[in-house]
This record gives sequence, structure tokens and C-alpha cells, in this order.
Amino acid sequence: MTRKPFVVANWKMNGSLKANDEWLSAAMPQMSGTRLACDVAVCAPFIYLPQLVIGFEHSATLVGAQNCAQYAQGAYTGEVSAAMLADIGCDLVILGHSERRTLFGETDETVAGKVKLAFDNGVMPIVCVGETLEEREAGRTIEVVSRQLRAVLDKVGILPLVSGALAYEPLWAIGTGKSASAKDAQAVHEALRAVLAEVDQEAAQRTRILYGGSVKAKNASELFAQPDIDGALVGGASLKAEDFLAICHCADSL
Repeated sequence: MTRKPFVVANWKMNGSLKANDEWLSAAMPQMSGTRLACDVAVCAPFIYLPQLVIGFEHSATLVGAQNCAQYAQGAYTGEVSAAMLADIGCDLVILGHSERRTLFGETDETVAGKVKLAFDNGVMPIVCVGETLEEREAGRTIEVVSRQLRAVLDKVGILPLVSGALAYEPLWAIGTGKSASAKDAQAVHEALRAVLAEVDQEAAQRTRILYGGSVKAKNASELFAQPDIDGALVGGASLKAEDFLAICHCADSL
């Protein structure tokens, strides 16, 4: 089954109204309409999402948040719910990113609950899984990412992942300049798809699994050529429109 490549920008806690406008101006000549061979999404801090919803109005580009609350509504000062994201026209949300897990203490169960809230409100989840360097060196990579994925599958099933995406992001490769080799990344992606197939083989083949971890134009083509790597979740290299578009174009020949 052919899965259309999906490249997602994660700006993290970066951006400004001016910088975002400059990014849009540089990117829109190629992103307007459907001029790229891959599906594209840009995930920004909450406060800039309305700017991007308007900016990408005449393109096929999706707009995503980087997190949402684990609660539907109520007295949770400072939180943003999945329903609020849907209300402003947000298409998707990154959930379970390693920075949320390690810096803010999000557990597998917390992430699974957020995935349910997002999906129930029509916001597509991009669910992140990944291992630490210590876990990798101990040979526990498949064990860890499978556990993280099964927590979501047990809570909501596979359909939210079919509508959104799964992303493998080894913690040791995020923002470090290090990246898993294409062969090593493929092995983990293959294992993740096998876990999905335990639930539904046909849906597993339709689910896009992205790789994240110091993805750049120089390594994207080799990664995208792997049979179970369906795109990328791009951090630092997404902050410049030209760098991000160069990664997107690595999908042109697939």
C-alpha cells in the first residue's frame, strides 16, 4: 500500500508575529494549493495558531498545536483544551513529545487520555514515542516504544493514528544533531507497524509513521526511502522555511 509522505514542522517554543509572517511569505509560493508531493503541517505555539490558520487558508497545509490539556474543560488555569483547538480551526496536535514526557512528567496514560480528547473533538493526533539513550544502550528500544504505543491503542484503538500519524523520535537524537541511521530507524518503524497490526492489519498499513530526530535535507531522502518511514516530524530545521521546504522536496521522487 502506498502511503503519501507527511512532513510536519514543530516550531517548539519559537516564533513571533513578524518571524511567522516572514516564514509564510517565503514558503507560500511552494505551499499554496497542492504544489508539494507530500502532505504538510506546521505546528506552532498556541498563541500563533490563529495567525497560521489565516495564513494557510488558501493552501492544503494543515495547522497543528504542540500539546493540549488532559481535561475537557473546567478550572484548569493556563490550559488549552482540544475543543478550543478545534474551535479556532486547528487540524491536528502533537501529543506525547519527549519534551512533554521528560520535562513535564507526562505518562503513557496521560498521553493516551489526551489522544482520546483530541480525536473526540475532531483534532488529528500525531502521537510521539521514543527511547532514551540509556534505554537504547540497554537494548530496550522496541520494548519502550511498544509500551508507549500500546497505551494509546488500549485507550482509543488504532483509528486516531490512521487519521493522524505516529512519530518515532529517539530522545537522544532530538536537537542533538545526531540521527538514527536509516537502517536503525526503519527497524523501529517496522516494529511499530507490527504492534499496530496486532490490532488491525489493514489499518496498520494505512497508518503513517514519521521519523523525528535531527532530520535535515541531507538525511531525509535516505530516511524517506525506507519502506516503513512515511515522512518526518521536523524540529530545528523547520524554523527556516527554506530548510523545511528542502526536506519536503525529498519526498518528490517517492
